[in-house]
Amino acid sequence: MEYTPLGRTGMRVSRLCLGTMMFGAWGNPDHDACVRMVHRALDAGINFVDTADVYAFGESEAILAKALKGRRDDVVLATKFGEAMDPDAPLRRGASRRWIFRAVEDSLRRLETDHLDLYQLHRPDAGTDPDETLGALTDLVRQGKVRAIGSSALPAEGIVEAQWIAERRGHERFAVEQLAYSAFARHAETAALPTCGRYGLGVLVFSPLNGGWLTGKYRAGRTVSADSRAVRNAEHFDHADVAVRAAKSALVEEFAAIAADAGCSLPELALAFALAHPNVTSAIIGPRTEEQLESQLGACAVELTPQTLTRLDALVAPGTDVNPADSPYPRPVLNRA
Repeated sequence: MEYTPLGRTGMRVSRLCLGTMMFGAWGNPDHDACVRMVHRALDAGINFVDTADVYAFGESEAILAKALKGRRDDVVLATKFGEAMDPDAPLRRGASRRWIFRAVEDSLRRLETDHLDLYQLHRPDAGTDPDETLGALTDLVRQGKVRAIGSSALPAEGIVEAQWIAERRGHERFAVEQLAYSAFARHAETAALPTCGRYGLGVLVFSPLNGGWLTGKYRAGRTVSADSRAVRNAEHFDHADVAVRAAKSALVEEFAAIAADAGCSLPELALAFALAHPNVTSAIIGPRTEEQLESQLGACAVELTPQTLTRLDALVAPGTDVNPADSPYPRPVLNRA
């Protein structure tokens, strides 16, 4: 396993980060199996674990608490806040000081720890002044409950605004940005990734396998299991749109040919692609099963040649997405007046 600085935080993290969205009711309800996956990842050298309060509404964090007993000091532990914890409770979400102070205590309790190494705003909150959010997070750092703060899915202008506010108001800076990036969804290359590089932010990549498309399990003539995300949430993972599904299915075959020539599996190629970007710190792997975890652990050993990267650029042009809806960044010019 390779290790690299997490931006300018002083923490060194593995280039693969274990994501735990699939731990619990949202994916794998077998707590013992999830604990085994955490232990296997740590034994393989992963020292970076990412979760969120909203993952199975706290169950993922509770599972991690079990898995990290006796090993907490060897892990950079990251969680997130901001997504709705109760659809009927408007105050149990967002980026206000009121909710941040409650959310952090809930996460600390579920994770059974006295501090978080990285606390991240899960999604932008247009209804809250960023100064309020950064001020509250700064107080948590000064109280010793949080070591570093970060954001997720901020557009480039949001990253710049947060840095400007922190400098002018004397707040802690966002030290890490978590963004979507894969060989099929490359929108971050146009602005977000260069902006992160300019400010020296650590970058965590989520969805490097593009919702499972780059694992090879969604291919022509292959039956999809009933418990797959393609069945459970077809619209979100591009299986409901006939045109997008056809486009990605065709590209997967070409992607598989490139992987074969590179001497690696499809998941390994996908993860190696994400890690090849100079501004990417770590790629999040989010296994639901132990088999899926094993299929991804070898990605750090894959070195992509310039020729392979050129072939991938020809497959999906830099800065573009196979499905334009894969970009989380709002386009105000397209909104209704």
